[in-house]
Amino acid sequence: MPITRKSLVGTHWGNYEITTQDGVVENVQPSQQDSNPSPIGNVLYDISNSDYRIAQPMIRSSYLRGDPNHRMRRGKESFVPVSWDEALDLAASALKKTKDKAGNSGIYAGSYGWGSAGRFHHAQSQLHRFFNMIGGYTGSVNSYSAAAAEVIIPHVLGIDAFTAGKQLNLDDVAADCDYLVAFGGMSGYNNQNMPGGVGDHRDKNLVDKLVERGTEVISISPWASDTPSFLATEWITPRPCTDTAIMLGIAYELEVNGRVDTEFINSHTVGYDEFQSYLLGKTDGIPKDASWAASLAGIDPTDIQSLASRLAAANCPAITVSLSLQRAEHGEQTYWMAVVLSAMLGAFGKPGGGVGFMWMSNGTNIFNQIPFQWGKLPQGRNSVLQPIPVARVADMLLHPGETYTYNGKTRTYPDIHCIYWAGGNPFHHHQDLNRLRRAWRKPETVIVNESVWTATARHADIIFPANTFMERNDIVCGKDYFITPSKKALDHYADSRSDYDIFSGLAERMGVRDAFTEGRDEMEWLETIYQESRANAKKAGIDLPSFTEFWEAGEPINIEPQVKEWKNIFTQFRNQPNHHPLRTPSGKIEIFSSTIDSFGYDDCRGHPRWYDKREWLGGSRAKYFPLHMVSHQPRNKLHSQLDFSRFSRETKTHDHETVILHPADARERGIKDGMITRIFNDRGSCLAGAHLSDDIMPRVISLPTGAWFCPDDKEGPESLEYHGNPNVLTPDIGTSSLAQGPIAKSCLVDIEPFEGEIPDVKAQLKPVISPGTDR
Repeated sequence: MPITRKSLVGTHWGNYEITTQDGVVENVQPSQQDSNPSPIGNVLYDISNSDYRIAQPMIRSSYLRGDPNHRMRRGKESFVPVSWDEALDLAASALKKTKDKAGNSGIYAGSYGWGSAGRFHHAQSQLHRFFNMIGGYTGSVNSYSAAAAEVIIPHVLGIDAFTAGKQLNLDDVAADCDYLVAFGGMSGYNNQNMPGGVGDHRDKNLVDKLVERGTEVISISPWASDTPSFLATEWITPRPCTDTAIMLGIAYELEVNGRVDTEFINSHTVGYDEFQSYLLGKTDGIPKDASWAASLAGIDPTDIQSLASRLAAANCPAITVSLSLQRAEHGEQTYWMAVVLSAMLGAFGKPGGGVGFMWMSNGTNIFNQIPFQWGKLPQGRNSVLQPIPVARVADMLLHPGETYTYNGKTRTYPDIHCIYWAGGNPFHHHQDLNRLRRAWRKPETVIVNESVWTATARHADIIFPANTFMERNDIVCGKDYFITPSKKALDHYADSRSDYDIFSGLAERMGVRDAFTEGRDEMEWLETIYQESRANAKKAGIDLPSFTEFWEAGEPINIEPQVKEWKNIFTQFRNQPNHHPLRTPSGKIEIFSSTIDSFGYDDCRGHPRWYDKREWLGGSRAKYFPLHMVSHQPRNKLHSQLDFSRFSRETKTHDHETVILHPADARERGIKDGMITRIFNDRGSCLAGAHLSDDIMPRVISLPTGAWFCPDDKEGPESLEYHGNPNVLTPDIGTSSLAQGPIAKSCLVDIEPFEGEIPDVKAQLKPVISPGTDR
């Protein structure tokens, strides 16, 4: 008789009722509590695809043989299947050797947290807990998504960037905002995913209210699709990476026309005089007027004058900035300048107005104020106290012992002998992947926990096959009001294990198993984490059922009816700046930051300003690479997860990622719709299928991230990536000396028809598996 199982599974993109039969996913249905479920759930049908799952521990051939030159073969050779004991022994030996030779700082332990939405089977928590128990590790700070914002916002507003992003929410905007200028658009598909899962995708329902209210929306973006099609908008198309210049032009118009709210500036900000001198050109001889800004942005000066006039006339104006804008050279400036503009308008802290950070990006605009902390796996304390900015990993590997600046400090890159990665794919997130490929060969050992044959797995020495969130029990809760019992829908694939079991095995060999496990199995840890959540909730006046009731009911719990109305930090500050000061040195908005100015950085001074760019359409490099590439988040998967699924492949062109370009640019190059093209610059090249569209402005192309890195055997700029991964083209340079974030959006390229035999991507995405005797 067929064995049928039904389970509710929580993911980063929602909760789904999974029906399996004899270990095969037969049906995926979103939770009935989700008003606008994400179609990403369709990737789950292929989660156990044996062509791409890793069935048992693997060791790269030359590493297993002890070849002294094995590092140069990473990503290019076969793997040998081994037993769990052999793989764990080898990994433990490599960790002990590194500790003895280079100390714990010689271990770079990385994870990016998106592997599981659960509170227990969160690879990042598991990895950090294990390494803290064996003496620490070199880790990282900030994120590829928001690094520049994460560093600049605390200086300017005294609050972390993600909490700041909650202060302007769609409920208030829909109720009160009459004029909204969206720098970087309002890309709703990014809201499909949130850290810790989504119980109810409410964003479309709330945007519908903007339509009903008739809020005037201006989208400033090179791509019309950055804003939902059902939301009528005015579309302004500047050169990418010129948003700060446009904001300065608006600020100039406000200043010279007497439209600045000087009362708010005097009572709620510091440093406006220094900024004003720069704005009017008194410090550098260049007034930042509409003509100046328009010449940089490539738009009409009247567009800037009109924006200034309409913002000033609005009763409740809002300025929003997408996450993508700070993933560019000098990305800190756009966020800083948006704050200044909202202050000049006197709109900062108005309900439904002011400034919105990371808006319509990864759900930040609908993150809710949970009045307590959810329980989590304890991680301990890292004894290695100098983490690197996450986007500087290649610099660290290539330049051990060299100094770098970060947020007012000068630090030294450690000498990394061993990388341990779990729950992420740096060959998706990082820039200039040809450079990362060279850097990745520097350490003696690379160990990876991975479910499928990503590029990170293919560039490892030791692979532990990790099972997926479909094969585990967990508790899913995060930044909305839901807590969900996520129950395993499948038995573990082949000989895979959970990250907890993998680290427990390593902990035994490192002499810390009892401390790591505390004698608890999976379900005992889940109950412990839930009870911590329940106790914290009770202190906040919120009741949760017992763990047994919660688990046996098997349904998400929505605590929203029990949550009291939250207090907006920015509104409190606006209404009573003396009683509710910001946590900045002045207690006010820092238009001029003495702290940042004291760092002495040439690329990030004491107030927001325009800096010339190395890669933008207004620079000399555009003579050689005349198109600006925007690499946006994919619509049909989370980052690169399950890229092999049928649902992910639906939008590809003959299994290559699809690039969008304007028909005029295509005609100039002899490119037709559906043609395989080569996108290139002096860092590398990749193949992508062409789709022509008037929705994108001329001289800009759009290539989504998420295609698994699939390079040929050549090195450097001459290499060809077959699949359409844009990060073979993006520069690996920090946003500035302040934040050292990634600048994927600052990327110039060219495109041409591909001539030659088109490679079979699917055949290239899997390594050769050698017989166990090939040692």
